[in-house]
Amino acid sequence: MQRSIIRLGVPLAVAALALSACGSRSESTSSSSGAATKVAKIGVIAPLSGGLSAMGLGIKNSVDLAIKQANDSGAVAGWKFELYALDDEAKAEVGKNAATKISSDDAVIGVVGTLNSSVAQQTMPVLAAAKIAQVSPANTNPSLTQGADAANKKRPYNNYFRTCTTDAVQGPFAAQYLLGQGIKKVATIHDKKTYGQGLVDAFTVEFKKGGGEIVAAETVGENDKDFATVISKIKPSAPGAIYYGGEYPTAGPLSQQMKAQGLTVPLMGGDGIFDPKFIELAGATATGDMATSVGAPTDSTDAGKKFLNEYKAAGYKEDASAYGGYGYDAAKAIIEAAKSALKDAKDVKSARDAELTALGKVSFDGVTGKVAFDEFGDTTSKILTVYKVDAGKWIPAKTDTFK
Repeated sequence: MQRSIIRLGVPLAVAALALSACGSRSESTSSSSGAATKVAKIGVIAPLSGGLSAMGLGIKNSVDLAIKQANDSGAVAGWKFELYALDDEAKAEVGKNAATKISSDDAVIGVVGTLNSSVAQQTMPVLAAAKIAQVSPANTNPSLTQGADAANKKRPYNNYFRTCTTDAVQGPFAAQYLLGQGIKKVATIHDKKTYGQGLVDAFTVEFKKGGGEIVAAETVGENDKDFATVISKIKPSAPGAIYYGGEYPTAGPLSQQMKAQGLTVPLMGGDGIFDPKFIELAGATATGDMATSVGAPTDSTDAGKKFLNEYKAAGYKEDASAYGGYGYDAAKAIIEAAKSALKDAKDVKSARDAELTALGKVSFDGVTGKVAFDEFGDTTSKILTVYKVDAGKWIPAKTDTFK
């Protein structure tokens, strides 16, 4: 959020919210050949309950799939991977507590998460202190990797990476698209959270640079249900579209109420609204609403189709949702780095420095495209897609490389 995305519309499975053992040391088991097998855990910190659980469960189950495949293929000789998933409820303090719990487990080699940039701000320093790699499939706020001063970029924590692109790319991509559609007047709304505000800020700069006008700039609370006041403020300015920074639990009802009150223009957002639940919440009048997501549509690539088929075959009950492919690639990156980091390691904890070094050098073709990281830990991929709601579904409208 955070977010950024690819629609992975396939049913998926879910076990308990917190999976696998969480002992404080690496545990050994015996393989079929009788040789000792050491355990390395891959954590997941994401919202596994609450309004954003569709995305969080998609991440968790996609990581589970990557782990199962790694174990089946014997990816790292003498080692097996286990999933250790904790619910952050999309709350910063809960996420921090989850990171603290994971950090106390010496068997954890890396963590996939978080969904929300505001939660990541709390988990990053905790995991960094334990030298545990964190790879986010969904955080998009630029400051997480480049620091608060955009003019003097400095990486805050060397343990943090992400497989999704940032608001610095996603917001401007949306602005360029709307301008290209002849929309010159836009009103913005965000939910005052790190993700939403960052997305709107990046959009606003690019939209103005391209000759567009921001005719109104409003905020809402993430738990608001009635948007009549905000809509009445915006309506007289006659915008050609609303650009929303936030997530689908708020964006869906906002879209529905806009249209009902006569503000019949498209609502556009980032990957945080790119989920079927947005359409469900927005209702029939969602047609024409838009969202950006990172990468090409999953089912448009061979790698994406393979992932979706394997995902379905695994029997997961829940949908992979927007970030499933990014969660899968994040887990694969951790596993790829572990091939060298764990090769001659006596235990996980002693391999964490090597894991961070190796993670910064990974390069492979993933579900979401090329998986590799720059000097800040950001993905090197700049491919994005604009999606539109049509006949109750998200349909790709344009895929391009951001320039």
